[in-house]
Amino acid sequence: MRLVFDSLTGNVRRFATALAREAGGLPVGSVRDAPPAPGEGFLLLTYTFGSGQVPDSTAAFLREHGAGLRGVVASGSYHWGENFGRAGDRIAAQFGVPLVARLNKGGTAADRAAVLAWLAGQGKESSAAWVSPLVAERTNEWIPGLN
Repeated sequence: MRLVFDSLTGNVRRFATALAREAGGLPVGSVRDAPPAPGEGFLLLTYTFGSGQVPDSTAAFLREHGAGLRGVVASGSYHWGENFGRAGDRIAAQFGVPLVARLNKGGTAADRAAVLAWLAGQGKESSAAWVSPLVAERTNEWIPGLN
């Protein structure tokens, strides 16, 4: 599976490249320069724009390559409250794929572990029903030191 990211500030790019390295060298690239091959599945890692919108560059990429989407990871900030990582919710609902994780800014080692667990489970079980424990348990509460 390929990792495809869209990053505005560099947080998502750094998370995607670290994830690819920890996963043993998965192919990784940007929505701008690394489209998946026809029929190739990919995990999309993107950011949330404004108050919960999907970035235009992500939406344009998905219009052309959405058939290969297998899951989504969305970055945001806890400070946006209910709109934290909302782009991921919107993409997951539109394409019928799991929201694998919501990242506060650049994410954490625990976030990488949750995404790696999802990647490891691909092909072994139905990923549509899989929900990361971090997504299910996370609140939008601001926690000093983690933001």
